[in-house]
Amino acid sequence: MEPEKRLAGLRRFNWVMAVLHAAQGIAIIALSVDFKLPITANYLTFDVATQSLLPASSELFRLSLPWLVAVFFFLSSFAHLSIASYYNKTYDDNLLKGINKARWWEYSFSASIMMIAISLLVGIYDFGSLLMIFSLVATMNLLGLVMEVQNQGRLERGEKPNWFSFNLGSFAGLIPWIVVGLAFYWSAKFSGATPPTFVYWIYVSIFVFFNCFALNMILQYKKVGKWADYLYGEKAYIVLSLVAKSLLAWQVFAGTLRP
Repeated sequence: MEPEKRLAGLRRFNWVMAVLHAAQGIAIIALSVDFKLPITANYLTFDVATQSLLPASSELFRLSLPWLVAVFFFLSSFAHLSIASYYNKTYDDNLLKGINKARWWEYSFSASIMMIAISLLVGIYDFGSLLMIFSLVATMNLLGLVMEVQNQGRLERGEKPNWFSFNLGSFAGLIPWIVVGLAFYWSAKFSGATPPTFVYWIYVSIFVFFNCFALNMILQYKKVGKWADYLYGEKAYIVLSLVAKSLLAWQVFAGTLRP
């Protein structure tokens, strides 16, 4: 099929994705109970009795979990809407060059918010810790953009891809999952309390899907089968994004937000 027809098909596909993401965001808000979690600040305070510094915590504000979930849907919807409308010409030109800048900027926000939601479910409420988790996931995705920028034209020239930014991004993206895993472990070790079963399913399923994004990139740059065509990998990214967000959102809804 000619590239023009395939790009037109991708444009229609992005319109559909914009609607599906927006509809799910609205549904989450409309169907969910009011559920807020505390965002805290951890700091040191001086204990006069013991003449020593002791850890302390104060609540900064409470964050609505339904709105947090809805936000990553709305961000994706806006990105797909932009791609299908005013940004479409630039999007098409970039795809033919083997790059999609919009994808990585959207992921840097939406995937980071997804990871914040997972962190809150295991009891990570400290603002500083959440900020670092958000930043590491955003960095991982922006290094995906760097990967595409660095490797533009390399495969066409018969050169091997440069995997340096991919490896850095993999390291940055792994740390938040270790932190969340430690929260599971410490809950069981020190208090005997563990998150509900559905949170374990979220942890495993979304971790698998996050790794599918990395696998999709590997297959693209190694030109394995259909992934030799960049447009095939682009559609795979879009499907993975929808499925991962939907899976997380409705698992959270079923476990915490349903009336």
